[in-house]
Amino acid sequence: MELLKGSVVALVTPFLDDAEQSVNREKLVELVKLHADSNTAAIVPCGTTGESPTLLDDEWDTVVSTVIEAAQNTHLKVIPGTGSNSTKEAFRLTERAAELGADACLVVTPYYNRPSPEGVLAHFQELDKVGIPLILYNIPSRTGLELGVDLILELCEKCPSIAGLKASNGDLDQITEVIYKTSRLGRPFSVFSGDDSLTLPILSVGGVGVISVAANIMPRVMDELVACCMRSDLHQSRIIMQAIHGFCRALLKSGSNPAPVKYVMNHAGMKVGSCRKPLVDLSKDKAALLFDELQMMLSRLSEHHIAYDNALTKFHNVAAEYNNAGL
Repeated sequence: MELLKGSVVALVTPFLDDAEQSVNREKLVELVKLHADSNTAAIVPCGTTGESPTLLDDEWDTVVSTVIEAAQNTHLKVIPGTGSNSTKEAFRLTERAAELGADACLVVTPYYNRPSPEGVLAHFQELDKVGIPLILYNIPSRTGLELGVDLILELCEKCPSIAGLKASNGDLDQITEVIYKTSRLGRPFSVFSGDDSLTLPILSVGGVGVISVAANIMPRVMDELVACCMRSDLHQSRIIMQAIHGFCRALLKSGSNPAPVKYVMNHAGMKVGSCRKPLVDLSKDKAALLFDELQMMLSRLSEHHIAYDNALTKFHNVAAEYNNAGL
């Protein structure tokens, strides 16, 4: 397939405020339209940011099918999260995503049971049989398993459907080596930043995009960051990265993803609902950190005449009220 690239949103799953916290399909459709209008390249539903560990089987199906249907007749690619620490379950989800018409699947390495390299290879060789493009997801802080360069290369050589990597290990030296060595595969291979705050460094060494949490609240800004770098406008991309870096870091430091970004979205009027337990709303101290970093980001973007998303404008007003109230 063609090279996947650009700003990709790791989409939140919006919930209603009923007793069951039911999936809000209407809001899902609205979010897909927002990203279609904001130059987002692709949508990842049912990843970590989509609270996949708390979704029931039928809810996963509802989210993925709704996003795929809503993305029809747009430029958006849909890349559902289909990973599991059970090979059988990951195969079922990957096969179902293909049946629903997904463009690719994001597959986290098996977590908790910490398989050997041979086990990881066996896992992905099984998923390779589905035939849909797969993006490896390396996030050792959550899985307890690090994908080394040699193993990534072996997976790519023995699993032809592997088409990319979401790099969330924070090791720029290793990511650079992966980009260099996979460039010799003889087929398209996309390396995405899995950390918003490392987007520019990874793009600068040959990455092709970001799978972004922050894009939920500022898709146009994230698209502009990637676009500037891809057209070799290092000066402008550096200005944007410096402006948003503190807020991107605060999204990770102020609580477990996606609690902080959902908190921001709700206060911006986007009404995506609360997280499901065991994740809970932010404390006042953590919320204040987010508000402070967001205000600083908006000031920097404005100073450099960089347009930002409507949701941020609304949130800026809410932030001012929040601070004036002494909350």
